[in-house]
Amino acid sequence: TKNTWHRPDPSFTYLLSFFLLITSLAWGLAYTPHPASIVRLVLIFIFVHFLALSLLVSTAAYFLVGRLLGPGVAGLPGRRRQGLFTQAGDGDSLEFGYCFDVAIRAFFPVWVFIYVVQFILMPLVSLDHWICLFLGNSLYLVAFTYYTIITFLGYNALPFLHHTELLLSPVFVFGGLWIASLFGFNLPKHVAPVLLAGAK
Repeated sequence: TKNTWHRPDPSFTYLLSFFLLITSLAWGLAYTPHPASIVRLVLIFIFVHFLALSLLVSTAAYFLVGRLLGPGVAGLPGRRRQGLFTQAGDGDSLEFGYCFDVAIRAFFPVWVFIYVVQFILMPLVSLDHWICLFLGNSLYLVAFTYYTIITFLGYNALPFLHHTELLLSPVFVFGGLWIASLFGFNLPKHVAPVLLAGAK
């Protein structure tokens, strides 16, 4: 692992996949009609929602973050940061494995709030009351805000990237969409069926 930021330890991926297995069984038993549907939901939760989307996000980050926030990018003022044990020119290239590590760790709060808390509160947040809409939509705001913050912290740890605070900008977009949704768009009622898509 010398001169690399990526640590090839898949234990967190396995652990979160196991958590998704448990939650997919719960979702399947509650909302899908047949055992075959539950099996399909398990595969969708783990291989599509978690691994495929994390792979997509990490691929986009690999090609975009290093080029937009890396050293020597024109139009980004400010002095390049230096790590405590890293000198200029040492390990200053963004690795795909590191991007994937950041993506899967950022998925954890999404799992907590969207796959666990939403499942528990689904009978409440799906009701046609404004306070239920507020609570349900806030789950998505918190989940994706945490996702953005963890992503920022992951890339902010790399001393050869600068202006990583720009990675926090989606939080303002999420906040604006959350405010707009409070005027009558219940996210759990519309997004929960999407989570189950392909299983029924």
